[in-house]
Amino acid sequence: MHPGSRQGYVSISFVGQGSGNYNNSKQWRRQSCWRKWKQLSRLQRSLILFTLVLLFICGIASYPTVTEQFRGLTDGEQDTDTNSVLRPITPHVLPEPVKQGHPSLPEQLSQNRLQRNGNTSDTAVEDKAADNKKKKNREEEGFVSPLVIFSWRGAVIDTDKATESIKDGEKEDSPAKQEVKLSKEPEAGWLKAVQEAFRHAWKGYKDFAWGHDELRPISKSYNEWFGLGLTLIDALDTMWILGLKEEFEEAKAWVATELTFNKNVDVNLFESTIRILGGLLSTYHLTGDTLFLDRAKDIGSRLMPAFNTPSRIPYSDVNIGKGTAHPPRWTSDSTVAEVTSIQLEFKELSRLTQEPQYEAAVAEIMNHVHKLDGKVDGLVPMFINTNNGQFTHQGIYTLGARADSYYEYLLKQWIQGGKKDNQLLEDYLQAIEGVKKNLLQKSSPNGLTFVGELSHGQFSPKMDHLVCFLPGTLALGAHNGLPADHMDLAKQLMETCYQMYVQMETGLSPEIVHFNMHQGSTRDIDVKLADRHNLLRPETVESLFYLYRFTKDRKYQDWGWEILQKFNKYTKVSSGGYTSINNVRDPDYPSPRDKMESFFLGETLKYLYLLFSDDPNLISLDQYVFNTEAHPLPIWPSAA
Repeated sequence: MHPGSRQGYVSISFVGQGSGNYNNSKQWRRQSCWRKWKQLSRLQRSLILFTLVLLFICGIASYPTVTEQFRGLTDGEQDTDTNSVLRPITPHVLPEPVKQGHPSLPEQLSQNRLQRNGNTSDTAVEDKAADNKKKKNREEEGFVSPLVIFSWRGAVIDTDKATESIKDGEKEDSPAKQEVKLSKEPEAGWLKAVQEAFRHAWKGYKDFAWGHDELRPISKSYNEWFGLGLTLIDALDTMWILGLKEEFEEAKAWVATELTFNKNVDVNLFESTIRILGGLLSTYHLTGDTLFLDRAKDIGSRLMPAFNTPSRIPYSDVNIGKGTAHPPRWTSDSTVAEVTSIQLEFKELSRLTQEPQYEAAVAEIMNHVHKLDGKVDGLVPMFINTNNGQFTHQGIYTLGARADSYYEYLLKQWIQGGKKDNQLLEDYLQAIEGVKKNLLQKSSPNGLTFVGELSHGQFSPKMDHLVCFLPGTLALGAHNGLPADHMDLAKQLMETCYQMYVQMETGLSPEIVHFNMHQGSTRDIDVKLADRHNLLRPETVESLFYLYRFTKDRKYQDWGWEILQKFNKYTKVSSGGYTSINNVRDPDYPSPRDKMESFFLGETLKYLYLLFSDDPNLISLDQYVFNTEAHPLPIWPSAA
């Protein structure tokens, strides 16, 4: 024994050494083991046998799992870094409703999200936990109740929430990039995918919201805004353009037999004009069916009381049954975008009916705004008073909510009228120079060109998703002979709008972003907690359509295809329809809002289809100009 070991020892006999052979040694060991086994008590032998049997059963049970994992690895789940076969894409289709339509989630998802976002700031993690608690409460109550501060075309705006950091852009070999590589299809396949998306959305609307304004796809119900079949009318020309004749005919039958504007209901002048009047006029031009022109005349005449104000600046709301109009209850102001983005539609109505009062009413507004003081280098404030006709709440200048389509309609009215109204052109060109001078900046660290806001002389790096209409508008102007640097700026801003999608965890853009400008920033884009929602908006795919039409650069089609994939993955509801979501930063639970805006069918899917089409004559941009709801109206010199 070694020194220091315990007293006492075990005697070990060595057998088979020297002259002993191997077989004799083996026989001795067998006999010795049997002798020891017989010396054990019955209880000891039973316990040993039970343990061996249990181990054998566990081994058999685990065998399929092991082989299945191995089989999965060889069948395509290899490490992505080896550039080997990738797992096929499984769409993230929202499940059937559990409690009034909201999916139930395991509790571990909350922990997984916190672990995944462990590299964010402590504040962001705390905010995330608080958000999860609120979300759980909403699920228990059976509904999603987002915070509403301001609303503009469905936008929820709250400027008081703290900014939450987001992760850097996805790596090149990330799952999102892999999906794009796997999903490349020829043009016909892309067009078919848009048709299928429309049919799926239409199925939800037809099954659960037929004849009503908006589908609530999670709860399989509907939301009423005006009570005028808003989604159906907004989607009429989309169905015609996509070649969905069966769906179009059933919608047309509803318009012919069910649609009536003789209702005691308040409607918003701007929204009714761009969606209903614009949709009916566009469908008339595409089909030649006077049913739609007759309905357009009816709604157009019923909207005219809105212009009976002391200043001739129209009220925001009209009762189309009573023939009365009024401003919102809390103010006598209208937004500048609302009163200056109804001109295309009313001018076209005058041209078709030979009744000049429609065009005269909207032209007077443009002449009035043209002369007003309060602009900054062609940029207009957001509000205008209906009593005295003056700008109010001056000092804030934006191309986002409440001002955006003013700039769009300056250019488009000029194009609609055959490029003859120099006042419109001058105001547009001056405004674009004002954007360059006051609102254009670059982010850090990657130098993305973006359009911010001016607030009482101070620059804010805030950019609405709505501003992503601007690349397409700039490109349209350049196509019509305006300065070439407008196209250069359009391409830069198009890249920025694309990055607003790909830098989010779901690949879908939030409603509002803030760009970092200070040196040392690790990411270009931050998102406030209240701004993480996505409403299925069209502005980015709208601009992609214009950029592709004029440049033929296929990357714009690729970007649109990525966006459509993400809509299908995170917003598609299995029973039919698509839903806006609350959180573009959480791919595990994007938090459905249970609402499909009419513009998803009227604009988003339409622009995606036009983007994927290589036919320049499919709604030629030399023959048609789109209103701000994507309804094409003829350019006058080319009208029949």
